[in-house]
Amino acid sequence: MTAALARLHVRQGRKVRVFKCGPDFLDPMILARASGAPVYQLDLWMVGEAESRRLLWEAAGDADLIMIEGVMGLFDGTPSSADLARHFGVPVLGLIEATGMAQTFGALAYGLAHYQPDLPFAGVMANRGSSARQTELLKASLPEGMRWYGALPRQTAIELPSRHLGLIQADELTDLDIRLDAAADALAASADTSLPDPVLFQAPVVSEAAPLLADVRIGVARDAALSFLYQANLDLLRAMGAEVRFFSVLTDHVLPEVDSLYLPGGYPELHLETLAGNEPMQAAIRAHHAAGKPILAECGGMLYLLDGLMDKAGTRGNMVGLLPGEAVLQPRLTALALQSVAFEAGTLRGHTYHHSSLQSPLEPTWRGVCPNGKATAEAVFQQGRLTASYIHFYMPSAPEAAAALLKP
Repeated sequence: MTAALARLHVRQGRKVRVFKCGPDFLDPMILARASGAPVYQLDLWMVGEAESRRLLWEAAGDADLIMIEGVMGLFDGTPSSADLARHFGVPVLGLIEATGMAQTFGALAYGLAHYQPDLPFAGVMANRGSSARQTELLKASLPEGMRWYGALPRQTAIELPSRHLGLIQADELTDLDIRLDAAADALAASADTSLPDPVLFQAPVVSEAAPLLADVRIGVARDAALSFLYQANLDLLRAMGAEVRFFSVLTDHVLPEVDSLYLPGGYPELHLETLAGNEPMQAAIRAHHAAGKPILAECGGMLYLLDGLMDKAGTRGNMVGLLPGEAVLQPRLTALALQSVAFEAGTLRGHTYHHSSLQSPLEPTWRGVCPNGKATAEAVFQQGRLTASYIHFYMPSAPEAAAALLKP
């Protein structure tokens, strides 16, 4: 629905910027395609208040419309989407699943608007409606003065397919733009596309990044197997002076000329045969490590460096073999939590989200800590200049620590 709304406003000639609340990689891929602009994360803990404010302020100077897609339910989590909206005074547009619903829709809308009285609530939209008649019932159920922003009907033509970690990646959906336009068309039939009153963002104190990675060439894996990258991480690496060179662990047979490697998360389990068969790339990464050059591997990138990885069907592939151990995909989620790790150069924040379990004889060098009191404490392994963990790090949370992990 966020993507449909973004595409609808883009087609009406507005310059749209979309942000994603909380840690996420897959939703931003879809939202970036819908809006035509990069998507950044906003979060009062992982990103921080000051950096979130800077991102919003910069976007406000360039865009006609800023949209922030929430995470989970409006009030779920600490900090929640509602906390973010309240902190920055951003009006909330509530999206309500309306299948089989009539007047109860109005009760839910009233509850969202009044559960926290200081929440700036703009109105509601309905998702997965069934008919024009139901749409009229939903609109009529709203409390007096509450604004109706439209409905998105239940249509297979506008649904987005998903797999175990979330939505299918944008580049894998050959008909994504057709789906987005169909969703925008469906929304336009009942949507009020006028906008709430403008929001003002106070100018932040902007400081330039220190050149901690001046002239360092960093090879960043980016393909269908390893693709979970925060745009803010890439921006920071470049701001600290690094040259980013992308490569593929699937199709390339040699590494680019680089000083360090960054292997992000992704879906290595969907490409076992290709990854296992690309022995030249595996050898190149082993040689890079043997030369004492830094490697940072997160989640899927770490799985790729193990001895082996097995998918849910029981198919196993030989991986790079830099980290002793095996990982097996599980039928259910095995970890979901915010995490922080106190490195010598600073405390990096991030999150963990995976369906695999890892067995390794290695003792962790560090352990993650969850700010919400969850027992999840992901291991962080270090082998020479290799640092690997299930944790996806948000590098701007501690630029000095990020630079230390990648600086030769």
